[in-house]
Amino acid sequence: MAEIINMPRLSDTMEEGTVASWLKKVGDKVEEGDILAEIETDKATMEFESFNEGVLLHIGIQEGESAKVDSLLAIIGEEGEDISGLLNGSASEEKDDHVVQSAVEESQDDKSSESVDIPEGVIVVTMPRLSDTMEEGTVATWLKKVGEEVEEGDILAEIETDKATMEFESFQSGTLLYVGLNEGESAKVDALLAIIGPAGTDVSNIAKNFKAGNSNNTVSSSAVEMSQHKEEKKVEESQSKPTVMSSAVEASHSMTSSNGRIFASPLAKKIAAEKGIDLGQVQGSGENGRVVKKDVENFTPSAQASQSSAPVAKFVPAGTEDFDEVTNSNMRKAIAKNLSKSKFTAPHYYLNVEFDMDNAIAFRKQYNSLPDTKISFNDMIVKACALALRQHPQVNSQWFDDKMRLNNHVHIGVAVAVPDGLVVPVVRFANEQSLPQIGAAVKDYAGRARNKKLTLDEMEGSTFTISNLGMFGIESFTSIINQPNSAILSVGAIIQKPVVKEGQVVAGNTMKLTMACDHRTVDGATGAQFLQTLKGYIENPVTMLV
Repeated sequence: MAEIINMPRLSDTMEEGTVASWLKKVGDKVEEGDILAEIETDKATMEFESFNEGVLLHIGIQEGESAKVDSLLAIIGEEGEDISGLLNGSASEEKDDHVVQSAVEESQDDKSSESVDIPEGVIVVTMPRLSDTMEEGTVATWLKKVGEEVEEGDILAEIETDKATMEFESFQSGTLLYVGLNEGESAKVDALLAIIGPAGTDVSNIAKNFKAGNSNNTVSSSAVEMSQHKEEKKVEESQSKPTVMSSAVEASHSMTSSNGRIFASPLAKKIAAEKGIDLGQVQGSGENGRVVKKDVENFTPSAQASQSSAPVAKFVPAGTEDFDEVTNSNMRKAIAKNLSKSKFTAPHYYLNVEFDMDNAIAFRKQYNSLPDTKISFNDMIVKACALALRQHPQVNSQWFDDKMRLNNHVHIGVAVAVPDGLVVPVVRFANEQSLPQIGAAVKDYAGRARNKKLTLDEMEGSTFTISNLGMFGIESFTSIINQPNSAILSVGAIIQKPVVKEGQVVAGNTMKLTMACDHRTVDGATGAQFLQTLKGYIENPVTMLV
């Protein structure tokens, strides 16, 4: 009987996987324990073996494609077996999802059908999305008051977004009947901002229902439809008849301030920039001679030539904008998710120290003079941290929502850079290992990490983490805690510089370290005491051998 194989959850944080390669193809015989495919998770590329025997009848996810955990990965069964029922069953599940979605949409339609009717000529203005990242806006200033006439192109208000304070112009004409937000108040995008319509119209019921959420869809869609209808009508009118400028408009031609600023609406400026039109040559028909959208749309090059015989210098920027888009890998998504969670949930604070490295340099040189022995400064730091953590279990702790765990064992995670980001293999029981053993383990982990061959067990269970950028010449930096750990140590480069020893300025070697601590588990004094112990081991490395 055919068996459905779903995308497995190969790590505790895995939400989706990518098929890196298929090691079997449709029609191949599969034995229990055979490797079906290599699957890229958020942490590594792992071999996925079959727990079934039979023939590979169907592949649901092609190489390079990604899918959520539990999505259809493959079907294994007897040769020639009909699996159409299984495939149709998968399709019916998708159909059920569409049915649910349709039910939701119908429910929303029913809800909106109960909303209040919008009288003809009344337009509901909602909080606009004035930037691509804007989620809410604040009314900085209203330039119109309730009861005032509003012309298309008039500036209704200045709205503060997440990037700047911008003018918001009206796309309708009428009377400002209602203001939904006072100056200084904020609201989400699409919230009620104002209502415009014929003077004297009672809009209290519209405002009440809109704020209650009962007529959100109806009002918004009506406003959009009426706005689109008006725009289409204006385009038709502008195409069917010539532009006529009144003497009053000509008198207010190109309203310009004493400092040379041209008064124009943001939309007019945008359209003028797109069409290469000099706003200084456009006659403004808006409030106080402001250039509005229709002025730019009705402007023609011939009119520009007749208004000014002087050539207009235009600056055309050199170069072109260009970019490449790279789809976020599962590892990159996991890094973003986990580090964001750590940064915004754990109250980080940082302790900075600088160690004298003269003795460490001499110790390493002497140690590496032994046959077949080679240790790095990083190996020495891992060993020193492991020994210091045994004396300061509070720093070797982990935070959970309902408890704090003080670890008696020391598993140190060592951050390793890989092409897609970074992974953190774990040196287990580091305090019990010799310097050469630590060096061999870290070297092995780093090599396999870059080839995505680490196992999940080798990347889990750390109680403390070390991130070393000294080999890149970075003098000091801070890191984000690798939760649920309570601390992470950032290691900088060894720098040769003048230092004071026994009252004399001499050439010396120092290294800066920064420890990020979770204040929920590690208090300042606790972290400082740990660093004092660490200083003793680093500046007198022979003590690590005792």
